[in-house]
Amino acid sequence: MSTEVRVPTLGESVTEATVATWFKAPGDPVAADEMLCELETDKVTVEVPAPVAGTMGEIVAAEGETVGVDALLATISEGAASEAPPTASEAPAAQNATGSMDVMVPTLGESVTEATVSTWFKAEGDTVEADEMLCELETDKVSVEVPAPASGTLTKIIAKEGDTVQAAGKLAELSSGGGAAAPTKAAGEDPAPAPAASSGKDIEHAPAAQKAMAEKGLSPGQVTGTGRDGRIMKDDVAKAAAAAAATPAPAAPPAQVPRAPVAAEDASREERVKMPRLRQPIARRQKDSQNTAAMLTTYNEVDMTEVMALRNQYKDEFVKKHGIILGFMSFFTKACCHALKEVPEVNAEIDGTDIVYKNFVHMGIATGTPTGLVVPVIRDADAMSFAEIEAQIAEKGARARDGKLSMAEMQGGTFTISNGGVYGSLMSSPILNPPQSGILGMHKIQERPMVVNGEIVARPMMYLALSYDHRIVDGKGAVTFLVRVKDALEDPRRLLMDLKNKRRGITPAYVGRGSPRHLWSATCQQAWLNCQNWNTVSGKPPPVMTFPRWKQF
Repeated sequence: MSTEVRVPTLGESVTEATVATWFKAPGDPVAADEMLCELETDKVTVEVPAPVAGTMGEIVAAEGETVGVDALLATISEGAASEAPPTASEAPAAQNATGSMDVMVPTLGESVTEATVSTWFKAEGDTVEADEMLCELETDKVSVEVPAPASGTLTKIIAKEGDTVQAAGKLAELSSGGGAAAPTKAAGEDPAPAPAASSGKDIEHAPAAQKAMAEKGLSPGQVTGTGRDGRIMKDDVAKAAAAAAATPAPAAPPAQVPRAPVAAEDASREERVKMPRLRQPIARRQKDSQNTAAMLTTYNEVDMTEVMALRNQYKDEFVKKHGIILGFMSFFTKACCHALKEVPEVNAEIDGTDIVYKNFVHMGIATGTPTGLVVPVIRDADAMSFAEIEAQIAEKGARARDGKLSMAEMQGGTFTISNGGVYGSLMSSPILNPPQSGILGMHKIQERPMVVNGEIVARPMMYLALSYDHRIVDGKGAVTFLVRVKDALEDPRRLLMDLKNKRRGITPAYVGRGSPRHLWSATCQQAWLNCQNWNTVSGKPPPVMTFPRWKQF
C-alpha cells in the first residue's frame, strides 16, 4: 500500500513553502517519524517526518519547488518495497562495483539552491586521493570545498569553471579502478531506466490525460495525479491548466540602464570580468534596502578618552585571564545592547502591517572579506560578558575571512554594527541590513580640539552614525539611542556596573526659597520614595503632581 506525504500546516497566514532539502531518495528505507525533507517559508523552517515506515517511493516536489499547504510531496510504500525504486537505488551500487562514481554538489546550506564553480584544482586524467580537494564552489554567502569521495582518477569534468550548478548536481566522474569502459557498458546493458528517470514515474497515465497535456503544453511534472499510484487523469490536467491560468505572470525585472558608449582608444584598455557570486546578492540587497526603507541617518560624536584609558589599564590582565585581546567592539556592543533596551523600536522590524519587537539582541558584526561583505551574528549578545563578546567576534571574523561561515550564522540578526574606522573612514552613512531597522556606523578615532571645562584640549574623538528606518523609528528615538550609546562610552564604568544612563535618573528641581518646597532635598527624596503615601512626609501632594517640570525627567 502506498501512503502519501503531504505539506503540513505551515502556520497562520502562511500558504506556501519551498522544498529546501530532501534527506531521503527514492528506494531508501524510512522509519516512522524519520525526517524526510525540510520546507522553508518566509518565516520558519518546517521539518516533514515520515507518517509510516516503509520504502521511499516517488518524490513529487523536487528541491527548490514551491508547494502549497496539503500539496503532495512524495509517496511511501509500506511493507515490502516496490520493484521500481530498488532498481533505481541499485544503479549507483553497480557503478561503484565497476570502479566509477559521480562527484556531486554537496549540501550548500539553508535556502541555497545553486552555486558557481569557482576553481578546479584537478584536470581530467589527474590522479586524486580520497578527501583531496577537487574544486571550489561559490554561493551567495560562502565558498564550499568539494573533496574527492575516493581515491582514483578524474575521468571527466562535467561542470566547467564559471558554470552554475544546482544542489545535488553532478560535477565530475571519478574512476577508482577498472577503466572508463565500465560505466559505458553498464549504461548500455540497461537502457530502460532512463525514460523512467526523466519522467519520474513508472506508470502509464490515462491516454486522455496525455492528449490533454500535449494540447495545453503541460508536462507530467506540472500536474498532480489523483489516480491510483499517482496516475494523472484528464480532470487533473484541467485543474492544473486552470491553476496556471489563474497564477499572475511574474513581474518583469526592471530594465537595466544601457552602458554609455566607450571611446575606441579606451575599450582596448578595459577589462570585463563577471561579478563574483557573493557580490551579486550584496548589491541586490543593498539596493532593495534603499528602495524599501525610509532610511535616514543621524550623527553624534563620542569622546573615547575613558574607554581607551580603561582598555589600556586592564588589557594585559584581560589577555592573561581570558586569552583574548580586549578591543573596542565589546564596548560598543555592550553600549548598543543597553541603548536598545531603552529604545526597543530600533531593535524591531516591520512585518506587513505589524511591528515585531525583539526581547533579545542578536548583534550583527559587519565583516569585510576578500570576496565581499558578510555579517555574522552574535546571538544573545545582551546576555554576554565582554570576554564572551570578544571571543565570538574573533572566532566568527576569522571564519568569515576563510569563507567557513554557515548560512545559519549569518541569519537572524536584530541590529548591526559596522566599523569603517578600520579602513580609515572618518564619517559615513551605513545602509540598513533588512529587515533590521537600525545600523550603527563606527569610524576612525582622531584627536580633535574640544572645549572641556572652559579649556581647549586635544581629545580622541569618534563620529558615530545611526541609520534607521523612519517608518518605525522616529527622530526622537534615533537621537535618544545615539545619545545613550555616547553616554555609556564616555562613562564605561556604568556598563560594567549595569547601571542606567544618568540622563534617565530623577533630578530634583530647585523651586526657590520662598516656597515650602525648598525643603525638598536628597534626604526628603529618599524618604518619599520609601513611603507608601506622600502625606506621611509633608501632608501635601508630591512635587511631580504640583510641578509639571518634574515630568521631563
